[in-house]
Amino acid sequence: MWNHTEVTNKLSIKFPIIQAGMAGGITTPELVAAVSNAGGLGMIGAGYMTPEKLESDIQKIRELTSKPFGVNLFVPENPVVIQEEIERANQLLEPIRQRLGIEKKNDVPQINTSVFDEQVQIVLKYEVPVCSFTFGIPQREIIHQLKKNGVITIGTATTVKEAIMNEEAGMDMIVVQGSEAGGHRGSFAQSVDHSMIGTMALIPQVADHVSIPMIAAGGIMDGRGVLASLVLGAQAVQMGTAFVTCIESGANELHKKAILNGTEEQAVITSAFSGKPARGLKNEFIIKMKEHEATLPAYPIQHMLTQDIRSEAAKQKNKEWMSLWCGQTPRLSKNLHAAELIEMIANQVETIITLFNNGDSDKPIILRPKDL
Repeated sequence: MWNHTEVTNKLSIKFPIIQAGMAGGITTPELVAAVSNAGGLGMIGAGYMTPEKLESDIQKIRELTSKPFGVNLFVPENPVVIQEEIERANQLLEPIRQRLGIEKKNDVPQINTSVFDEQVQIVLKYEVPVCSFTFGIPQREIIHQLKKNGVITIGTATTVKEAIMNEEAGMDMIVVQGSEAGGHRGSFAQSVDHSMIGTMALIPQVADHVSIPMIAAGGIMDGRGVLASLVLGAQAVQMGTAFVTCIESGANELHKKAILNGTEEQAVITSAFSGKPARGLKNEFIIKMKEHEATLPAYPIQHMLTQDIRSEAAKQKNKEWMSLWCGQTPRLSKNLHAAELIEMIANQVETIITLFNNGDSDKPIILRPKDL
């Protein structure tokens, strides 16, 4: 059976489908629980959460499901704070703040890396079965502590080199994230420019160089992408954009509509919102800030500087100043309940397998939505 893999076995889930731990309020308790109840693995995107919020969400999810779920954490980044960069960025952002009626900003962002350690302790306290990491590899002591307490650890890689590093660090599994992915990708060993390998090119290369289970991510939206990933060597897939437009998602409705009506050429890479390259749908903010990207403060400083703009734009229902994170396959997005999406994907995979098993060997099988 296609859904019986090493990942489904180790995670105790029915389908090899993991909902990406997208930070910023998208992964509501309702979404996480719905994915887990449908046979996938729901993930809390805790990257920007306070420890109190993470604790609250875990408790709520436990009320909604008895199935396994996980928490995704951001490995802390602590760049040098350069006052001149912050002042220059604020000067660029000031006209936008004025348009939105936001007060002038003069304070220097404060980075609190201790939150990460508190989040890890909450994962341990509530015996969350799975913990994944993005933007790097945590200290070996943290990985060891989690595994010692029965937590399955999952790293993130965007190159073969990063995948090997995750395995050597002791991770149980690796999310292999191609350049098609929406939002921020997990590159950490080298610049993003040198990590833009597509999902279908990256999966088999990683499969040939690591022995721990691999989870494919980036541009996967339906049964075709799931089965292709499994054939190339993945043991499961992780899907982000596909779940953003689900009914249980906490994404702003403008964000959902933008993806549902978006096209592949609109999904561009920008570092204007956060100081770290991320893929989102092109809007006025991205266009206006593009020529200044090289001079912006590093992540997470720029992310903190633009937080008021993104928040106020959402309140005013103005998508031109919001971060509309999206992968390269928005045309495949659906506005469904999470359970309906997972059921649809499973049915598509079954249909594809049946088509190949019963197909005429002299005729190629061309898969289109109407066939699935």
